[in-house]
Amino acid sequence: MDTISLVALLLACAAGFSILNHHFLRVPVTIGVLIFSLLASLLLVALDRLIPAHNLLAFPRSVLGAVNLPESLLNGVLCLLLFAGAMQVDVAHLRTRLASVAALSVLGTIFAVAFLAGAAWYLFPLLGQAVPFSWCIVLGAILAPTDPVSVVGMLKRLGLPGQVQAVFAGESLFNDGVGVVIFGVTLGLATGSRDVVSASGIALDFCREALGGGVLGAVTGWIALRMLAWQRDGHIDLLISLALATVTFSIASHLGMSGAIAVVVAGLYFGTGFARTEPVLFDEASQRALENAWTLIDEVLNVLLFLLIGFEALEITLSPFTVTAMLCVIPLSIVVRALSILLSILPEHLRRWEKGRVLAVLTWGGLRGGISVSLVLGLPPGPLRDLLLPVCYGVVVFTIIVQGLTMEKVVRRFYPKAVT
Repeated sequence: MDTISLVALLLACAAGFSILNHHFLRVPVTIGVLIFSLLASLLLVALDRLIPAHNLLAFPRSVLGAVNLPESLLNGVLCLLLFAGAMQVDVAHLRTRLASVAALSVLGTIFAVAFLAGAAWYLFPLLGQAVPFSWCIVLGAILAPTDPVSVVGMLKRLGLPGQVQAVFAGESLFNDGVGVVIFGVTLGLATGSRDVVSASGIALDFCREALGGGVLGAVTGWIALRMLAWQRDGHIDLLISLALATVTFSIASHLGMSGAIAVVVAGLYFGTGFARTEPVLFDEASQRALENAWTLIDEVLNVLLFLLIGFEALEITLSPFTVTAMLCVIPLSIVVRALSILLSILPEHLRRWEKGRVLAVLTWGGLRGGISVSLVLGLPPGPLRDLLLPVCYGVVVFTIIVQGLTMEKVVRRFYPKAVT
């Protein structure tokens, strides 16, 4: 299938499922598209088992193979999604909670990986199948980071206080890059493609990727703002922003830095927060046009991403063990999320007891999404991938559908004046 036919098919499915959601479910469009694509996948699987001679799954699986979600997302559209999300963050609020965001993004992610790995290593033998501890760490790295696409989309419809929103969005944007870095290191150790290294060596690699990516993003963001000052054309503004997102991600990847963190920092610098601290670089109409353009890009890519997440159910092979493991890991991931948040920002909780409601909201709002699915799909073929894939997929689908749709009730419970 050629590229234009592939894009046309995906857009047609996304449009059709969006219409069905509008008339029947009336939930946020990304969640609605995910639900309908998941139902379509399950229907195809059922029909294929009823009439196996027709091999109904051959074509949709060939489409998924052509899309190659891990490659397309992690080395493609991720830079645009992260940049769009970063542009929506209020940097003034983010600055006031920068310590909390840093603690959640780094310490919280490390705690989440360690806790989930330890719990899974103990749990899996009880369910009937032992999993090497190194692969349990890989599982923790896949599920530890929250997904910025899911979280930022959710924040759009919730009226949380500005500082809480900044913590939410900031953590989801930065822990993404941290999680990918940890995943790369742990997967190399688990598969034997990377020699065992010291803790100091891992720390140096992490600093190079994370801190180097942050510095690169700040530099490219500053250059892009200077370029804006040379002209007054809304179309050129958009081109500069697109170039900033893609070029920053590409340079970071080639230099062995975290492309995700670099793009987030560039987006923050370029976006409405830092841009307002600069001299007026473009008028209000140009700024509004730029925001509308990136909102459209963000929404289209989000819908397509959630469509593909639903269709990836075609790649799942369930067994009694994987179903049981999935049902156990789902609540376990929520408990781990709460513990990692509590311990990473414990001093803040001790100083301000009312922060307990922030703990509840952050815990239930820790949605996973396309990043986790892409990471687990990118695992090397083998029995361990076949085991981890349905477990991770189940957690992702649960957090998006169940936690995403009930998040408004949770916010209303702890912040009665927030949701209108």
